[in-house]
Amino acid sequence: MPRHDRAADAVACIQPGNRVFVHGGAATPSVLLQGFASGADRLKDVELIHLHTEGFHPLAGKSGGTAFRAASLFVGPNLRKDLDYDRVDYLPCFLSEIPALLRSGRRPIDVALLQVSPPDEHGYCTLGTSVDVARAAVDAARVLVAQVNPRMPRVHGDGFVHLDEIDHWVETEAPLHEPGTHASSAEEKAIGAHIAALIADGACLQVGIGAIPDAVLAALKGHRRLGVHTEMWSDGVLELLKCGAVDNSRKKVHAGKTVSGFIIGSRAVYDFIDDNPSVIQLGVDYVNHPAVIARNPNVVAINSAVEVDLTGQVCADSVGNRVISGVGGQMDFIRGAALSEGGKPVIALTSRTRAGTPRIVANLRPGAGVVTTRAHVHWVATEFGVADLHGLTLGERARALIALAHPDDRERLSREWKALRS
Repeated sequence: MPRHDRAADAVACIQPGNRVFVHGGAATPSVLLQGFASGADRLKDVELIHLHTEGFHPLAGKSGGTAFRAASLFVGPNLRKDLDYDRVDYLPCFLSEIPALLRSGRRPIDVALLQVSPPDEHGYCTLGTSVDVARAAVDAARVLVAQVNPRMPRVHGDGFVHLDEIDHWVETEAPLHEPGTHASSAEEKAIGAHIAALIADGACLQVGIGAIPDAVLAALKGHRRLGVHTEMWSDGVLELLKCGAVDNSRKKVHAGKTVSGFIIGSRAVYDFIDDNPSVIQLGVDYVNHPAVIARNPNVVAINSAVEVDLTGQVCADSVGNRVISGVGGQMDFIRGAALSEGGKPVIALTSRTRAGTPRIVANLRPGAGVVTTRAHVHWVATEFGVADLHGLTLGERARALIALAHPDDRERLSREWKALRS
């Protein structure tokens, strides 16, 4: 377990032809990536594979001519403009299935670049804010390289890695990524209120990050005995934990624990989860498994969309042909919530984009990816209300969704629906 003074020396073990896993989210090992970039010209045919990363990426903003490439399992903001399906490519896969993809050797991992908390008195570091698919990468990789950061919280669960297992490491005290805050619009607040009205005391929540999830969580402060079993969480959940709305007392799986695969938030979130036994991070092959999700009763899963067509097909990862995110865990939780006793899977979106483009549409844009099929969709929410499509015919769905569209779009959508039937 050699300790190095320079990140470039720590990553010198990477050889041409290697596949290199990169820890993602707030755990993105930016110092190691900087070290990698400094010697990248020698790294012919190296593939970086990762979920969305934050901050510096050695391929962000680069034109052709690099010796290496990236396979993104979820396209983050720092690589969206660089996605060319050659140098920067996208690998669609349900989040719950990615660990098996790595462990099976279908995409074998030679080196894993990690960011970990400092070792405790027994020598154990943790994967901190992101256990998700990183646990599987640690198990599968031949070589582990880590930046050990005292700002990374020590998090309970499945993310423990003994310092003796780490082959090369460098110490750093780089700040963790903190997402900016955005005030919810009137439309987003209305959606939050509509969804909050669907959520009973004692429900178990899956909710992500963004203006609509924040609006939903802000509307739940008067609720009680809520639970959290989610792919990820952020400051909105922290507020519910602090005010007592979330106590995880009604969960059947890990009662009393806030369960997730990864966490991205403010420093207040990272301080709260540090060595907090009520918060556990587990691999997403478990957290996102529909059968595990369904063991909790009254699961409410809230996910976003780019567009929803009048039959209920949900596009959530692209704008037409242009991929902007990924499949992620939407289908994992949509299905898990549907199988949960009393569960409610919800797709939430504003009726129009900020630029005024309709998001309830007769047909998805050409090239748009269907993340959630019409057979899987249940609840859809916009600022104009909610509709449960489960058990409705295509005609009934169309009428229900038109009622959720912007009033100025409804007449046109009715004409377009009529034309589709003729």
